[in-house]
Amino acid sequence: MVRSRVAVARRPQEVNLAEMVVNLQRRLEDQEREMQNLHEQLAQQNQEVPPPPAVPAQPAAPVVPAAQAGQPVIRQEPLYERFRRMKPPEFEGSTNPLEAKEWLTSLQIVLNFMNLSDQEKVFCASYVMKKDARYWWETVQMRRNVLEMTWNDFIQEFNDKFYNRMAMKAQHNEFNNIKQGSMSVTEAVRKFDQLARLSPHLVPTEDERVRRMLDMFRPEIAVVIDSGEKPPTTVAECVERALRAEYRLAQAKQERAKFFEEKKKEKSQSKHNQGDQLNNQGNRSNPNGNHFNQNHNKRKGNFNGNKNQKNHPQKKNNTVYPTCTKCGKKHPGECKLGSNTCYLCGKEGHYAKNCYSNKQNHTE
Repeated sequence: MVRSRVAVARRPQEVNLAEMVVNLQRRLEDQEREMQNLHEQLAQQNQEVPPPPAVPAQPAAPVVPAAQAGQPVIRQEPLYERFRRMKPPEFEGSTNPLEAKEWLTSLQIVLNFMNLSDQEKVFCASYVMKKDARYWWETVQMRRNVLEMTWNDFIQEFNDKFYNRMAMKAQHNEFNNIKQGSMSVTEAVRKFDQLARLSPHLVPTEDERVRRMLDMFRPEIAVVIDSGEKPPTTVAECVERALRAEYRLAQAKQERAKFFEEKKKEKSQSKHNQGDQLNNQGNRSNPNGNHFNQNHNKRKGNFNGNKNQKNHPQKKNNTVYPTCTKCGKKHPGECKLGSNTCYLCGKEGHYAKNCYSNKQNHTE
């Protein structure tokens, strides 16, 4: 009885599961049929609609550089940043062609390193101009289109302004008359090179450059450079010999100065020792310590005595003569008062004031 009841309870569950499986199979079949229908519809639509006609490809427009087209530089901001990081030298304008040449050379090194176009070079050069140079550039902008200016045009404008004829003539004259003077060898060579860059036609060869450099150095240095078995043939050799000669001459000068300084010290020490010896002698002879005053008074008295000796001759001795009863004076020998005899020479016929032996009468 129990088994029959369990079997009866299981039969309805099995029936329900079978129905569910059948229903799922039917749904799957329906979905497959719908998918096939959709594929057939899509295929029919693709066959009915024709493909679009092919469009021929157009050639790309050539890219014209802005600098060649005469247009402003498009990438000004990146160019400015690049140029600013290079720390280019500024130029304020100068009447000295050497300063203008130094600035232009330094700027060209930076521009060539950046590999810029002509218009970009002009733009960067105008950016670093200040004060008088900026005023000059503004006048150039007013009379010509700087956007179409090449770098060679800029150099020509720059040279016309800062390499005028009178300034260049003055630099040529200075180069012809350059001398070392009080400058060191290094300073003189630097000055020589600066002037030579402005006057390349005056030193066309290495031999001419060496000859002018020898004429520039001081004679004592030039003699050392030109001496020896073989004279210098290059500028580098000439400068090397000049530096060596300058060092040797400076060393000899120091040795001479040291020698004379030692001699001076020895002489001063010798005088000091002599003074000490005199002081020691004076202390032994004068225990009261008045030796200095005595010597000082003695030297002063001798000086005064020598000074007064010209007008007042000193007596040869200290003999005291008796007073003459005839003239009332003290003198040796016979009194000549009242006679026509000279008191100086002892001869007759004139008086002492007219005596030839008197020096005062002789000068008159």
